[in-house]
Parts: sequence; structure tokens; C-alpha cells
Amino acid sequence: MGLTMKYKLFHYPCYNSSPDIKYFDIWDELQDYITEEVERRIQFQVEHSPFSISEKEREEMEEEEWTLVKIEEL
Repeated sequence: MGLTMKYKLFHYPCYNSSPDIKYFDIWDELQDYITEEVERRIQFQVEHSPFSISEKEREEMEEEEWTLVKIEEL
């Protein structure tokens, strides 16, 4: 019988805020979820920005989003 890992995901909407917390039994599901969520948040910023967003700025936004993610193995 194999060892089953469980994961706790903390995703902060912004710095100094309470995180959204989700639990996952499967690593791939956690990866799929957080990748889609990060992309959704970036896309929201791009669509609602009054200014044109360069590719470099978009990459910086993505880097910042990933700093707001924390994963713990349970």
C-alpha cells in the first residue's frame, strides 16, 4: 500500500490579506487548479487595466501571483 499525501493550498488574494484555503488529495489536481487560478487572476488584471499591458509586465504579474501561493503537505 502506497503513502497517500494530502495538500493544503493557501492562495492570498493580495499581500497582507487572509488566504483562500483549499485541500487536495492529488498533486496534479492542485497543480491544475492553481495554474488555472493564477492565469484567471492575471487575465482579470489585463482585461480591467486602463492601459495596455506588455508581455514583460504580464510576466511580472505572473511572478507576483506565484509569490502569493503557499503549499503544505499534510
